[in-house]
Amino acid sequence: MTRTGAQLRVARNAAGVSLRAMAARTNFSKGHLSNIEAGRRTVTPDVVLAYERVLGDDVDRRGLLTGLAATAVGSTAVAELIRRGFTAALHADASVDTWLERVESYGHQYMTCGAAHLQRKLAADLVVLQQHLEQPALWAAAARLLTTFGKTSGDVDEAVSWYRLANLVADRSEVNCVRVWVRGRAALALAYEGARLPVATEMARQALDIDDRPSPGRLSALVARAQAAAVQGDRANALRLLDDARRVFDVVGSGDLISDFAVPEWRFHTFASMLLSRLGDPRAVGEQDAADRTRPRELARFATHIELHRGLMVARAGDVEIGKAYARAALNRLPADEHSQSLKLLLAEVEGVQPTRQDPASGSSK
Repeated sequence: MTRTGAQLRVARNAAGVSLRAMAARTNFSKGHLSNIEAGRRTVTPDVVLAYERVLGDDVDRRGLLTGLAATAVGSTAVAELIRRGFTAALHADASVDTWLERVESYGHQYMTCGAAHLQRKLAADLVVLQQHLEQPALWAAAARLLTTFGKTSGDVDEAVSWYRLANLVADRSEVNCVRVWVRGRAALALAYEGARLPVATEMARQALDIDDRPSPGRLSALVARAQAAAVQGDRANALRLLDDARRVFDVVGSGDLISDFAVPEWRFHTFASMLLSRLGDPRAVGEQDAADRTRPRELARFATHIELHRGLMVARAGDVEIGKAYARAALNRLPADEHSQSLKLLLAEVEGVQPTRQDPASGSSK
């Protein structure tokens, strides 16, 4: 039995909570938690925080989560993480305003810098931020940073684990707009990439159920559900949900702000372009042109998104090899250190388009 798994089991037993009850209250299966406690499966941050949320002070929150955060970024980065974390802690200002400013800075950096540039900085700040969570308002800041950290992971399964942890942290904040945003943004990240659609759909549903008022989080959740429907070939629902999202955008669209926490005009056009390209809908061309026309010049990575959408649209329209070649060339023009997980998965989606089969008797497509 691992030390962490054993601690979770001791804390659960001390609180008088059965394994079955813990499974029901954390939404993990009884078998999965049993394996975690017995050391047969690796403890992940979302499981640790789920126990802490249910059991409260019976779990040593700081010790467990600090250790997990240090190892989650990979063994080769641990020394650098420790150095950065202690350096930041020595000069840290624990005020809520300081952390909120830092969160907004990361929102801007996510749009303008590569994931590799952000990951270690984010990890170090998250290690420090854990030590200040006695201030309830900082749970909301932590939830947003954890979501951003998940998007820098470069691995879908790892990203999902961080998104789940961010959901739990957001719930601890008790700030509904943050609870909605964290779930909606995670769902959008997955659905835009065509990855883990059941997880994306469930997180989007949760976001929409928490609060029905227009907000950036609700907008992301609606777009996520629309993208998932498009990937699954459900054209009618995809277009309906896109229209719902457009109505929310008309209320909460955010001008020219360059931030992952905002949805300006160019970004909504990018979402619509992706969805319509997946459907092979010719209206995608108008969305692509609008995205290029309204997007800030410095966001070259997002210009590449649109070029990949064009490749996908061409492939879906029947010129499969031309579309694939166009998409490959577009990604190759972007410096390799800016090849995000989203771009790589989008190229894989284009590469996966198959030629339309023809019925030899009638000449019709199958």
